Amino acid sequence: MNTHKAFLLGLALLGTSLVKAQFAMDAYKAVFTAPPQHVPTTKTPDAPLAGNGDIGITMGGTPDKLCFYIGKNDFWRAYPVYPGGIALPGGLDISIDELRGASYYAEQLPGSAEIAAKFSTSRCELKLSAWVAATDNKVIIELESDKAVTVRLRLWAAEGNTSITAHGIDKVMWVSRSFENTELLRWPTHVALALNSNTDKLSLTPGRKMQLVVSAYTNHDTPDWKKKAITEAGKVTESVIGQLRKEHHTWWDNFWKQSHINIGDSYFEKYYYQSQYLFACSSREGKFAPGIWGPFVTRDEAAWGGDYHLNYNYQAPYWASFSSNHISLTDNFDQPLLDYMEAGRKHAQELLNCRGIYYPVGIGPKGLCTAMWPLTPEEMLDKYATRENTIDGGYKFLGQKINAVFSVGNMLMRYYSTYDEAYARKVYPYLVACADFWEDYLSLENGRYVIRMDHFNEVMPNKRNGGVWRNRLGDFNSTLSLGLVRMLFQGVMDMSDFLSVDRMRQSRWKDILEKLSEYPLGIAEDGRQSLKNMERGPQNKDVQASGLNRVSIHGLILPGGVAGPVTDAGFNAILLDDVAHWVEKQREPNDWGNTSNNGIETCYPGAVRVGYPSDKILSYLKKRIEMNVYPNYWIVQGGGGIETFAAVPLTINEMLLQSYEDVIRVFPNWNSEKDASFENLRAYGAFLVTSTLKQGKIQGVTVISEKGRICKIENPWKGQAVLLMRKDKKTDVLYGEYLQIPTAVGERIELSLYTKP
Repeated sequence: MNTHKAFLLGLALLGTSLVKAQFAMDAYKAVFTAPPQHVPTTKTPDAPLAGNGDIGITMGGTPDKLCFYIGKNDFWRAYPVYPGGIALPGGLDISIDELRGASYYAEQLPGSAEIAAKFSTSRCELKLSAWVAATDNKVIIELESDKAVTVRLRLWAAEGNTSITAHGIDKVMWVSRSFENTELLRWPTHVALALNSNTDKLSLTPGRKMQLVVSAYTNHDTPDWKKKAITEAGKVTESVIGQLRKEHHTWWDNFWKQSHINIGDSYFEKYYYQSQYLFACSSREGKFAPGIWGPFVTRDEAAWGGDYHLNYNYQAPYWASFSSNHISLTDNFDQPLLDYMEAGRKHAQELLNCRGIYYPVGIGPKGLCTAMWPLTPEEMLDKYATRENTIDGGYKFLGQKINAVFSVGNMLMRYYSTYDEAYARKVYPYLVACADFWEDYLSLENGRYVIRMDHFNEVMPNKRNGGVWRNRLGDFNSTLSLGLVRMLFQGVMDMSDFLSVDRMRQSRWKDILEKLSEYPLGIAEDGRQSLKNMERGPQNKDVQASGLNRVSIHGLILPGGVAGPVTDAGFNAILLDDVAHWVEKQREPNDWGNTSNNGIETCYPGAVRVGYPSDKILSYLKKRIEMNVYPNYWIVQGGGGIETFAAVPLTINEMLLQSYEDVIRVFPNWNSEKDASFENLRAYGAFLVTSTLKQGKIQGVTVISEKGRICKIENPWKGQAVLLMRKDKKTDVLYGEYLQIPTAVGERIELSLYTKP
């Protein structure tokens, strides 16, 4: 029996008990049999992980000298240049001499959202549980030994990098770390960690569990951040921990109830659920959005500052959450983008004489730009082989005008998935500001709108090119840009209609959509028609058609959503043929799509959407995962971090359900000979869809309509009549390739194959 079937059977047998339900989901656990080798790191840790979407813990070290690194999404060194960005608050060291040379066994449990470990020597056996309270700013570490041992504790704050640290004992141990009063700092950040102990040496006796609790607060949580951390640590009792555990289990139990899939493949199901666990540990409603490495920061100077990288890294981690019905995890996405609008308007006006907003490649929270060039010519020469540090006013745009629009894709995914009016009103000004910019920036030439000097790839000086880079400027009609601009204007028109605003502007937007240049095609080296990265390259040179790839997928498919088999079957056939030739272009034997550096969460679901066979995709995906993955199920790539959490869930979801082309398609790209089912996947139109495929036949489709919109669905039983049943048992028989079904708010409808009485 595969693990998902065991999970469902477990729920049926064990009833509603939250504790018992968590053990069923814990069947998808990750197992560690050796201490982590990549902790601390500036990139991806390979250790057991837990988190609550704000605070993350990374369990490093060896059994006798454990180190829990405590990261927090809102602890930033708010510099406009690297090495600013996300910083490490500190951690807790736990030392037990009797465990020197102990065996190592740990589990990362997605159901209970905890790290469970057991370390053994001839002198003692220690059991450990560590979790971050889902509803509070507390890390809980529980220790239990079969022999009397001494536990030495060190609560510490990371030091250096212009920070100020302090420590003390005020009934409990506490440490603090602050970034303040330095010349470049845009805003101060303070953090305090407090431990529910006033001594650094404790005795652990058999049969008695030791409960260590670290309370963590920043000035972004509360003005009384230090007092709050100390006070909360001092209030810890067994009953407090018991209540936190109850709330913790309830939160995670509700999270896992939001959707399910069963594909009869325990390998991919484990990655599916572990990936969602890791992202739920990284992102939470009402908290700062996660950067490139989420809250799993184990040292300062994280790669790329751990910032919000706007040309895909920031957006991609969220993509699977929309279709997986984990909408609350996406709630923090928009605020950094809205906070940067004032600066974005200045960039547009001062640098390009355009209205609207123009964003650099990297930003942070609270209106912070993280991506300025080094502030002196000497630093610039050292890092980028040129003294010219005033490129684009000193900001890293890297030749790209599209960074602000990239995030519109996520906003539209949430809007189309929920039709939440309050959300639409919140983000609509951002979409309009993007539209303002592109109304001004587009050029109408020979009856069509064209895009000049918005580059398909990043263009910048570096040591590899000797600081010479301007000869690489000049992209004309980048496929990335054409796709995202088309997405923008279609989206702003849809939202304008929904909110009944700006109707007078729609004629201009329609004109742009009608006259925007077509996606460039050409003849590939093997003589077939293929996609080009751009219509013409630098110095107005022709470019070879190189086919669909990660960057062009961003414009056309994810997050663009402007191409597909329903939208334009002929164009989609060209893209599908391009994907079929990826195997000939892979640079490494197991790297189909060339995603070792970036793009596993883009290329694999992109291939699904254009219709490449699912079995082949999964075969290639498994090889790519095994090429570089850590025991914590974090798929590793060179150019980014938590975006890989979306790779497996999004790929599977798109195989089971698609809706991005204004039509719901059930099992659109799944091998019909393989049984599969899904429950409450979210479709555009604010629909929750459930269906089962068994013995080659779709058994039925259930749709819950949240907003009472018309449900347009591709006939699941092609060429046959469909029986529609509503809640009141009223039935109707439907015919056709596409079924358009009026629904009411909250209504549940059921579709099945119609058989004549």
